[in-house]
Amino acid sequence: MSMFLIITILVVLTACFAFLNIRYLKLPETIGMMIISLIFSMLLITAGLLFPEVSMYARRFVGSIDFTTVLLDVMLSFLLFAGALHTDISLLKANKSSITVFAVAGVVLSTVFVGSLIYFFFHFFLEPINFWYCLIFGALVAPTDPIAVLGILTKAGAPRNVEIKIVGESLFNDGIGVVLFLSLLEIVAIGVQHISFGDIAVLIVQEIGGGLLFGWLLGQLGYRLMKKIDHYQTEILITLAMVMGGYMLCQYLHLSGPLAMVVAGIFTGSRSKARAMSDTTALYIDKFWELVDVLMNAILFVLIGLEILTLQFNVNYLVAGLVAIPIMLLSRYYSLLIPASVFKKYIHINRKIIRLMTWGGLKGGLSIAMALSLTAPLPKTQFVFMIYVVVIFSIIVQGLTVGKMVRKVFA
Repeated sequence: MSMFLIITILVVLTACFAFLNIRYLKLPETIGMMIISLIFSMLLITAGLLFPEVSMYARRFVGSIDFTTVLLDVMLSFLLFAGALHTDISLLKANKSSITVFAVAGVVLSTVFVGSLIYFFFHFFLEPINFWYCLIFGALVAPTDPIAVLGILTKAGAPRNVEIKIVGESLFNDGIGVVLFLSLLEIVAIGVQHISFGDIAVLIVQEIGGGLLFGWLLGQLGYRLMKKIDHYQTEILITLAMVMGGYMLCQYLHLSGPLAMVVAGIFTGSRSKARAMSDTTALYIDKFWELVDVLMNAILFVLIGLEILTLQFNVNYLVAGLVAIPIMLLSRYYSLLIPASVFKKYIHINRKIIRLMTWGGLKGGLSIAMALSLTAPLPKTQFVFMIYVVVIFSIIVQGLTVGKMVRKVFA
């Protein structure tokens, strides 16, 4: 199946699902698109009972899409840059302490808590799984999706300082989560006994520190180029080159591409927009990246819904996925509460906000993409199914109720 045909089918399906959501369901875009996509997938499975060739063709189509490559190598860079571009730098600075602590300590603690609890669950109730594999599962569910929750929080009337805590943390914890996931994979591949703490520290510092520095340099380069011209078409091309070329260079240099895109997006949305762009250019760049953001997210959540066609059903997998939901929520809550308590001199946040951040920390396509990238000896099939259950619950149940929680907390 040609790439053009795959893209065409996805865009047509996305347009149809978007129309149905706006016309009938009237749900937040990301949630509505995924629900319709899930219903469509279930209809295909049902139709396959009568017409096996329909289900077979649908599975072959979805199976021909490399979800991991599409998201991690293509979509993620655009989504993070677009999200960071529209983030208020002044609010980020005002909340930098909480965002930094939650994005780093929160992700690490969440990974350890989820991994440990899942390990004990498997040890006592199902077939035991290696503890390091369970930690990798913890890293899969640690990142939160900034895009999925942003529109919901805005419509629900959440205060800007609370919104920026959740969205800002999500933008950075995606990058931290990917680095932690890759580091754990490296440990498992090499062997715990053959790798030292120093090796791990060097790898993490190179990925995170290098990614942050590279993102700043990329932002500086874009700023200097745009300052010398006033031609919005060319300046849009410059931002595209920053994202595509910059992300590719990060992969080549073994730096964190997601963190580089976040920093470059923040730099472009603040300094470059204020000092290097005319009002016309700033307007067109905002609208262009807003459209890219909407299109990428719409296709992503359609893909998440369609991915159910490729899952291998198993009752134990389903039970483990359902158990992982409260484990994920409990771990998320304490991974925020503990750092907030330890650093309470610098982070002024109450338990109501922590509960909101817990319920509003939606899981998304990044978790599924990382799970699909797993290889033997890790239990890929089982972890993919479990992650899918967690993501479906997170986006539909948490996503549809977080607005009510916002209104209740700030009533």
